[in-house]
Amino acid sequence: MWRTPRRPPLTTPRGPVRFRRPSIIESVTDLDTRGAPPHAPLLRRAAPALLGYAAVRALGLVVLALWSAARGKSAYTLLTARWDSLWYTRVAGPGYGYEVRLPNGDVHSDLAFFPLLPWLERLLHAVTPLSYADAGFVVSLLASLAAACGIFAVAERVYGPRAGMCAVLLWAVLPVGIVQSMAYSESLFTALAAWSLYALLTGRWITAGTLAALAGLTRPVGAAVVAAVWVAGVLSFVRHRSAMHIPGTHNDGRAPAPALGASGGTQAPARTPGARNVSHNPQLPEAPAATHAPCAPPAPAWRRVLGMVIAPLGAAGYVLWVGRRTGRGVLGYLDVQAGWRNGFDGGYAFARFVADKFTSFPSAFAGAGLIIGVALLLWLYATGVRRRQPVELLVYTGVVLALALCASSYFGSKPRLLMPAFPVLLPLACALARLRTSRSVLVTAGLAVATAVYGAFWLNGSGPP
Repeated sequence: MWRTPRRPPLTTPRGPVRFRRPSIIESVTDLDTRGAPPHAPLLRRAAPALLGYAAVRALGLVVLALWSAARGKSAYTLLTARWDSLWYTRVAGPGYGYEVRLPNGDVHSDLAFFPLLPWLERLLHAVTPLSYADAGFVVSLLASLAAACGIFAVAERVYGPRAGMCAVLLWAVLPVGIVQSMAYSESLFTALAAWSLYALLTGRWITAGTLAALAGLTRPVGAAVVAAVWVAGVLSFVRHRSAMHIPGTHNDGRAPAPALGASGGTQAPARTPGARNVSHNPQLPEAPAATHAPCAPPAPAWRRVLGMVIAPLGAAGYVLWVGRRTGRGVLGYLDVQAGWRNGFDGGYAFARFVADKFTSFPSAFAGAGLIIGVALLLWLYATGVRRRQPVELLVYTGVVLALALCASSYFGSKPRLLMPAFPVLLPLACALARLRTSRSVLVTAGLAVATAVYGAFWLNGSGPP
């Protein structure tokens, strides 16, 4: 009887190769599986990251509920009816016009709060039985999921799907991550910013400009998204003009362009959207620079111009409306912020705040922690620059960091004001993605527990101002 010859075993200089069956954890959490092929729809590719994000947020809410019940407080009230949440619901109800005059002469006006979140609360209240506070909570939960998906889309586009999942989980386990579940505007703004940046990276200029305009109606830091759109737009025209003078190029501008970003299809071709840029094998070297999907044909010039024109309309429109309402013109909004003792002084007031922490021994630890935290942020941003992140991300992150760290008031709010600066987490996401799956799961689970406990302690204490 004819017998098929047996293949010799695969060998290496160190001996035969042994293949290991992946563990259950690796099969579930690894994004490069047959269940999520590279060309699957984005929502399908992001599903594991969204499930992990929802699990982290659910853990935070459960711990908050138990902690608050032990202290005789309502966790739901802490999430929906305190601090800024009350200001948003007042705007959603009777509209603008409420202010508080303090004994020291300061005037806290609701004009300091941008209108998109109150508009959504009013809309949801009109079409459902929900109260304004309930509507704000629902909007925040949905927006946080949209933000997580947008963060995954951006990180996957630049560093691959495994880094995308890690970026989402790191954003979820931020120390003040509980704010993502509050009736605040941070989650809504982060969602709009992330998807606007993703639209820039994929050359969808009108979408990017529209989302930037909506972000400008959400928070003052919407200027960061507008800056990203404008800088990317200007650079796209500069690159197109340079390409026109390169021998062998045509008037359609499809010549190779430097890999400074992905705006309008001007990034260098490198990998497909689903290609892995980092591995769970810790022995593999780290990729020195960001990689991008193959470039698409550049968008027509009129689309780029229209996106740039649309981007600042939201923030500019609200600032001009406040100026007209206060009778102070373009200075009206600055007067409103001055009533809250909020301004931009280049970080001088924050530096004095940190220095004052070293006047006594117990608070000196807090001062040292603040210095370490700021240094870590700056180091992560510098790492992004060194690894050549797309210019859109660098501009956006730089403006968010500058506005948050250089504001002259509300120093306790700075951690949550920094929350939208998610691209600063990308170097950490790449480092986490290089770990073995079991180790990355263990690290993320530990951070999730610590974040849940800290969030419950924080909101039951002083909480966000």
